[in-house]
Amino acid sequence: MFLYPVYKSLGVKEQCTEVKLLFPPQHQDFHPGFEYLMQPRPISHNPYYKGSCKLKDKVAIITGGDSGIGRAVAYLFAQEGADIVIPYLCEHEDANETKNNIECLGRKCLLIPGDLKDEEMSKVVVEKTIEQFGKIDILVNNHAVQYVQRSILDITAEQLDTTFRTNIYAYFFMTKAVLPYLKKGSVIINTTSVTSYEGNKNLIDYSSTKGAITTFTRSLSQSLISQGIRVNGVAPGPIWTPLTVSSFSAEEVETFGSGTSKVPMNRAGQPFEIATSYLFLASDDSSYMSGQILHPNGGTMVSS
Repeated sequence: MFLYPVYKSLGVKEQCTEVKLLFPPQHQDFHPGFEYLMQPRPISHNPYYKGSCKLKDKVAIITGGDSGIGRAVAYLFAQEGADIVIPYLCEHEDANETKNNIECLGRKCLLIPGDLKDEEMSKVVVEKTIEQFGKIDILVNNHAVQYVQRSILDITAEQLDTTFRTNIYAYFFMTKAVLPYLKKGSVIINTTSVTSYEGNKNLIDYSSTKGAITTFTRSLSQSLISQGIRVNGVAPGPIWTPLTVSSFSAEEVETFGSGTSKVPMNRAGQPFEIATSYLFLASDDSSYMSGQILHPNGGTMVSS
C-alpha cells in the first residue's frame, strides 16, 4: 500500500489543564429526564423580565414544554400574553409545575401527555388545541432525545429508529397536523443544535437528526413563505436541562459546558437565556426573517 511521506512525532508530553466543575455529579436513568430531580434546578424564568404584549392572545404549541428549554419558552411566551399548549411524554410532575406557573402569569395552559413518535398523537394535540382555544398561531417543535455512544458500532437499529422518529419524524408529524389551521402571520420554530454544524463524536445519530432539522427548517420555509407563514430555527449550545443528566455520566455532568461540550464562555447556558431567541422569532420583531437559524451557543463560531 502506498503511503505519502510524513514526519513522525518527536514524542509526547503531559499538560495539566484546569476544568471548571459546574454541577454536582448526577445521572438519571429515565430518558429524557425529570427536571424536579435536578440539582441545581435549571433557571427557566427571568424575574427581571417585563413583558410588552408581543404575543397578546396568541396560542402556542410547544412540544416538550414541560421542562428545559421548552419550559423557559412557555414562561416567556406567557409573559408576552400567549396561551400555551404543552405536548409532553410522561413527566407529569414537571408538566404540572409548568402549568401552574403559566397560570400564575395570567395565561391558560393545556397539558397533553403522549408520544409524538406516533403520527396520530400529533393529530390529537391539534384537535384538543382547537377544541379549547379555537386557533393555533405558533408551533414550536422542541422535544428531543439523545443517547451517548462512543462508537457508531454501538448504535443499534432500535436506537437509530427511536432517535430519528422522536427528533425529526415528529417534527414532520406536528407540522402536517398544524398546517391546515395556520394562516398568514403564523410562525413555526424548530429546535436544532450546535451539533448540526459542529457534529459530535459521541452523539452521531442525534447530530444527524439535528442536521436534518436545520435542512427541514430551510426547505419548509421556502414551501410556506408564499402563504405568509414564517419558519425559523434555534440551534442552542450546551444547556442545563434534564436531557443532560439523562444522557451523560455523573462524571461528565460535573464539567458540562466547561469540559464536556466546552464552549468559549466556559459554562453551560440556562434555559431562560435561550428563550428570548424563540420570542424574537415568534414575534413581529423578526417579520423579515424566514428560513434562518439563531445560535445562542456560548460563543461557538459556526458556519451556517
